[in-house]
Amino acid sequence: MKRTLIIAAVAMLLTVGCKDKKNMDNPFFSAWNTPYEIPDFSKIKAEHYMPAFLEGMERQKAEIDAIVNNPEAPTFENTILAYEYSGQMLKEVGSVFFNLSECENNDEMEAIAEEVTPLLSKHGDDIALNADLFKRVKTVYDQRESLNLNPEQMRLLEEHYKGFVRSGANVSAEQQPRFRELNEQISSLTLHFAQNVLKATNAYSKELADGTKVTLDMPTWEPFMQTCTDRKLREEVWHAFTDRCKEGEFDNTKIIDTLVNLRLERANILGFPTHADWVLDDCLAKTPANVYACLLDIWKPALKVAKEERELYQKMLEKDEPGAKLQPWDWRYYAEKLRVEKYSLDDAVVRPYFCLDSVREGAFMVANKLYGITFTERTDLPTYDKEARCFEVKDGDETIGILYMDFHPRASKRSGAWMTEFRGQHRDLEGNNVIPIIQVVCNFTKPTADKPSLLNFDESETLFHEFGHALHGLLSKCTYPSLAGTNVPRDFVELPSQVMENWCRHPQVMKMYAHNYQTGEAIPDELIKKIEAAQTYGQGFMTTELLAASLLDMDYYSIKEKQHIDPLQFEEQAMNKIGLIPEIISRYRSPYFQHIFTTGYDAGYYSYTWTAILDADAFEAFAESGDLFNPELAKKFRHLLESGNTVEPMDLYRAFRGKDPSPKALLKRKGML
Repeated sequence: MKRTLIIAAVAMLLTVGCKDKKNMDNPFFSAWNTPYEIPDFSKIKAEHYMPAFLEGMERQKAEIDAIVNNPEAPTFENTILAYEYSGQMLKEVGSVFFNLSECENNDEMEAIAEEVTPLLSKHGDDIALNADLFKRVKTVYDQRESLNLNPEQMRLLEEHYKGFVRSGANVSAEQQPRFRELNEQISSLTLHFAQNVLKATNAYSKELADGTKVTLDMPTWEPFMQTCTDRKLREEVWHAFTDRCKEGEFDNTKIIDTLVNLRLERANILGFPTHADWVLDDCLAKTPANVYACLLDIWKPALKVAKEERELYQKMLEKDEPGAKLQPWDWRYYAEKLRVEKYSLDDAVVRPYFCLDSVREGAFMVANKLYGITFTERTDLPTYDKEARCFEVKDGDETIGILYMDFHPRASKRSGAWMTEFRGQHRDLEGNNVIPIIQVVCNFTKPTADKPSLLNFDESETLFHEFGHALHGLLSKCTYPSLAGTNVPRDFVELPSQVMENWCRHPQVMKMYAHNYQTGEAIPDELIKKIEAAQTYGQGFMTTELLAASLLDMDYYSIKEKQHIDPLQFEEQAMNKIGLIPEIISRYRSPYFQHIFTTGYDAGYYSYTWTAILDADAFEAFAESGDLFNPELAKKFRHLLESGNTVEPMDLYRAFRGKDPSPKALLKRKGML
């Protein structure tokens, strides 16, 4: 089938279902009449989602039927391309709904999610398990060497074939009903888990004697734990945070038990001994053994440092409370107290130099110096919330993307920080470039009437981190949507984000963006030195809690036999096995560990450490060159960002670095060599 015929066929299919007058009033049923075809958020109402989801599924079903029933022999154009560009409406409504449900959630949105999630699971299975569709895909795949495909076309073909196989295309007819049931149950459970965490987090707040209020949102909870002198109050608030969802109305423990076993059963049906084996087969790490080896190599020096830190804090506690034993709710308090004493580094002194707007502009400045791109705020473009700011991103005179930045906590927003997209970069069927619409969401303290939002240094690094993900999406120069931007293996996707943190913390760069919000004075050299010195402070704690969470994740998903799992007991055994000291817990306790039970990092939380090796090694190249904005290196790294998943990721890395990564730069950065 010729390319023009594909376009005509898709255009015809897009008219399906549009005769209903009510649906004609639904903004998802027509192209956005907005600049850059940004979703017209002001016109979208909750009542529009379900009809649009249903229509989107019907349209994609018709598109898949057209591929399957095509009388012509399968070709790259009439099968692989047609499949790649199917489901456009469904992708559009899904990206808007699920992105807004993360930051504009309410009871109505939750009800829609409950209703649509099993339908989407079934729809996905209907495509992935369509034997006739897979037969056509396999026919093209088997002929791939004789098709004269360019490298990006070959990559697309290989990825789609692999995707079908990994999604169950080879599952026997007898097992397919159970396989579908597993997918539906897993989708439903992950949704319930996330809703419980959000509700439990919002359910707690405590009025303090000074009239302020502490909540379980990190921007208020962590500073409280660092500064509260009342040990009993610290203990109470600590337990409110770490006991979330372990019992009661928002109990997630039964969900974990069921979810882990269902994922194991699904992996077994797909021919893998464990869920981790299935996940890692599509990652750089490849096997659970490789992940454990990587994590445990860093665990040993990290635990040694953590034990040294414990001794220091125990002595400090004994001075305040003779005979008292250090507890987890004491750690942050004494760590912060010693940090202030040892480095004279008080957050109250640091924050005035890291005004949110200045840090954001610092991130923009780094991107400009590296890649030549600019960011201009646009107040005339559609937005979904008054707090979300919108920026037009240009490379010279060309607009290459739209960036939304949403920085402050709301009851409707889940905790944490993330990057996502309302639309990914790609070329349409006519070859026109479609620019990405990227979203960065954080939870930084809101400004007050007399003070802007002031960040601590960790929060500043968080902003640079998520902005690095955004650059991965914004700079994408790919043809096919499924290969573009951040659609890369999970243990590679954190490289563009984590490497940006290096510029955030470098003294030369801090001088450029860290200015006192009241006086305009650049951050003093003395304070920079203290921040530098503090970079290796507390690394025992930070590294062990991260590694503990990563190892806990691997333990859950490396089980080989179905079993009853008591998450609290399972977690305790996992931590005892690696020798985690009782004064430190896993970065996330199991009942609220959303990364591995809801947001797609199951058997993948290790990737933050795996990629840290890459990011430290990558930045070392700039440092070794003597120029943090080395044009030649920046051009090579931009190529890595532009390429998405069109090239094997480690080939991209080696092309940039000229060699395989070494862990030495990471251990050096953490002060653990």
